[in-house]
Amino acid sequence: MTTQQIEFEALHNFRDLGGCPAADGRTVRRGLLYRSDSLGKLTTPADLERLRALGVRTVIDLRYDWEIAAKGRVPDFDGLEYHHLSIEHRPYDQAEIDPALDPWRYLADRFAEVAEDGVKEIRQALDVITGAEAPVVFHCASGKDRTGLIAALLLTLLGVAEDDIAADFALTERATPRLVADWHAAHPGRTLRWPGYGRAPETVIRLALADLAARHGSVEGYLTGPLGIDRAQIDALRARLLTA
Repeated sequence: MTTQQIEFEALHNFRDLGGCPAADGRTVRRGLLYRSDSLGKLTTPADLERLRALGVRTVIDLRYDWEIAAKGRVPDFDGLEYHHLSIEHRPYDQAEIDPALDPWRYLADRFAEVAEDGVKEIRQALDVITGAEAPVVFHCASGKDRTGLIAALLLTLLGVAEDDIAADFALTERATPRLVADWHAAHPGRTLRWPGYGRAPETVIRLALADLAARHGSVEGYLTGPLGIDRAQIDALRARLLTA
C-alpha cells in the first residue's frame, strides 16, 4: 500500500500518508494524516469543502511569515485549529540555485540546516500531531522540502522503513510540472535558472536521513536527542495513527 493522492482544483501535492507499512506489521491509518502544498491556494468553495469533507480540523503551516503575508493562509472555518510553525530559518531562492552544483546534495544540506535550526518548531509540530483528535494536514509552499522533512521524521517515529519514506517523498515528482508552471505564472519575465526546480527524487531525503544518522547515531537518535521525543509520545503517536 502506498500514500494516496487527493485531487483539488488548486492544490497539486495533497496526499494521505495512510497505507505506509509501519511498526509491528501495522500500517499508517488512512484519513488521519495529510501532507500538502500551500493551503493558501484554497480559494474556491469546492476546494474548501473538499478539505472540510476530509475531516481536517488541524492545519500546520510550515512557511515563513513573509510567505503567508504574500500568498495567504488556509481560509478559516468553524472548528479549525491553525498552527504557524516556520521550521526553516535560512531562506534561499530555489529558482536561483547554481545549475553547476550537485542539486540533491545541495538540497540535503538545506535539510540539515532546517533540522538544526528548527528543533523548537519541529518538536512543536510533532506535539500538535500527537495531540490532535481529528485529521491533520501539514504543508509548506510546494509540499516538498519542509513538508517532506516533517513527513520523514513522523514516519520514522511510526516505524516506517526508509524505502517507504523515500518512495513517499518522491511522489512529489508527479506535481513537478504544475509546480514549475506556477513559478512561471508568478514570476513573469524571470528565468528559472535551476533545472531541478520542483523536483523531489528519493536521493534527497535519503541523503538527509543519512546526514542525521551520521550526526546523531541514527534518525531516532535525532528525534529522541535534540528533539526530546520520549517513548510515551512515540507510543501515543502509534496508538492513534497506526492500525490495530
